[in-house]
Amino acid sequence: MTMPYDAMTEAPDDALLALYANGDGAAARVLTERLAPRVLRFAARMLSDPAEAEDVTQEALLRLWRIAPDWRRDEAQVSTWLYRVARNLCTDRLRRKRPLGLDAAPEVEDDRPGAVARLQAAERAQALDRALARLPDRQREAVVLRHIEGLSNPEIAAVMEISVEAVESLTARGKRALAADLAGRREELGYDDDGPI
Repeated sequence: MTMPYDAMTEAPDDALLALYANGDGAAARVLTERLAPRVLRFAARMLSDPAEAEDVTQEALLRLWRIAPDWRRDEAQVSTWLYRVARNLCTDRLRRKRPLGLDAAPEVEDDRPGAVARLQAAERAQALDRALARLPDRQREAVVLRHIEGLSNPEIAAVMEISVEAVESLTARGKRALAADLAGRREELGYDDDGPI
């Protein structure tokens, strides 16, 4: 079964995985273009190391391609399964080697015009990355998946293999810790009294 490339961009993840399992390389390309950036962002936030994050993303996708012929649509969403694999790979790497110092946190580029706005956005992103790096691993995972990657609490529960209530608790504690960590830097980061943090 083949599908036009344009139609593939609208196809659900599990349909693309089934097409790949049947030998359709274009389906793998579409699924990779859709999922790899999300997994890479998650891994980069978890590991604070772009090269390690790329390795995790590549390994997670390789595992997805290996299980494609045996994929059972009713057991899990492809994206949830992929996040779970990436999470486990990140956890393994964090256990083997603690993350580098805070100065090694990558700067996030911002396309907004103006040098001052770009510098301020970069400083804010660095402050967030540093604050995230200081959170306990499970709180960081929950906060990144919920507030940066935009997953729902049930999806995060499936990825982290915990209850929805545990996800809510982890994200709430993580947000409070981030707010407390960043509260003293409001003025430095360019937030007025009504701004976020």
